[in-house]
Amino acid sequence: MRAAPEKASKRTPPKTTHPGGTEETPPAGAGAPGDGGEEGGHRRVRGGVLIVALAAALVVLALAAAGIGQVNVPPDEVIGSILHRVGLDVGPRPTAAQGDNALWLVRFPRVALAVLVGAALGASGAVMQGVFGNPLAEPAVIGVSWGAAVGAATVIVFGLSVLGNWTIVTAAFGCGLLTTLLVYAMSRAGGRTEVVTLLLTGIAINAVASALLGLLMFAAGNDALRAITTWNLGSLAGAHWGAVATVAPMTAAGVAVAVGCARRLDLLSLGERTARHLGVDVERLRFTAIVVIALLTSSAVAFAGVISFVGLVVPHLIRMAAGPGHRTLIPASALGGAVVLVAADAASRTAIPYQELPLGVLTALFGGPFFFWLLRRARRGSGGWA
Repeated sequence: MRAAPEKASKRTPPKTTHPGGTEETPPAGAGAPGDGGEEGGHRRVRGGVLIVALAAALVVLALAAAGIGQVNVPPDEVIGSILHRVGLDVGPRPTAAQGDNALWLVRFPRVALAVLVGAALGASGAVMQGVFGNPLAEPAVIGVSWGAAVGAATVIVFGLSVLGNWTIVTAAFGCGLLTTLLVYAMSRAGGRTEVVTLLLTGIAINAVASALLGLLMFAAGNDALRAITTWNLGSLAGAHWGAVATVAPMTAAGVAVAVGCARRLDLLSLGERTARHLGVDVERLRFTAIVVIALLTSSAVAFAGVISFVGLVVPHLIRMAAGPGHRTLIPASALGGAVVLVAADAASRTAIPYQELPLGVLTALFGGPFFFWLLRRARRGSGGWA
């Protein structure tokens, strides 16, 4: 008797819901995000190399940015000043008049704050795009940054200082959290966020926030008015060590929690139903991610103002280089955001002699065209404006 032929054990891979609402069946052999296959191994290697390269670039850029300005300090003298400050009598000290003071009172706090703010914006953009399932999600674009700005501006106008340096951060966090929850609730439809709904929600929130900021500026005195105007355009000119000490723990905590959620965000990218079947508490994950987004955004907005498009551009560039896995995407986006903001801040204060370009304006000039490109790409990918 002839044996019956064996049936081919072929299984149709699950469909993956991508940002923007499109669905795609992965090719045969493709596993879940972060699997242990050969492709996953290559991605981990690329991710590790990328993180090391970004960290090295950040160190080099930070040393270079600390040395340029009206008082130029060569890189070897910058390094020598750091070594002398930590008790090592190695390398030359700044020879320029007031070189040490320029470094430690102005440049180093500014560079450190740029690193922290850039890391917060890059990581918050990566988390927001993951939890919203939308490539156009970014704190400034959909109004979260402007919501936090209203809270911070209220503190500035009314001169509140109940919690010291933490007053402005707490107000920004509260308003940023409420705004994030509002955006999330209004942009969800049928288990996903739609491109049009997300953008319209952002437009509405930005309009309301701009009106509230206008009222606060109308009621402000001259000093507060100038502070809010400069701050709304984005600037690190007011950086000081107290601000660095306030922002550092918030950024570190936010990035750490985000990295801890990376695996679950990868599973969520497969779809809510699949993620639940794999043991993910989706609602808890979303609430945690929303708090992280508000924490990172408020820490950036409180001392640097509204700086747009960093959280939009950087995560997309990281995905192009190392893939969509959040265990690489989140820390690499944090490092990439820090690199971008340190470079942008150095350009903003040195492009025009004795003047300083608003940092938010500079990032918008480069980020705006990138946003238009993403918008067209999302429209083509979803077959319309869904």
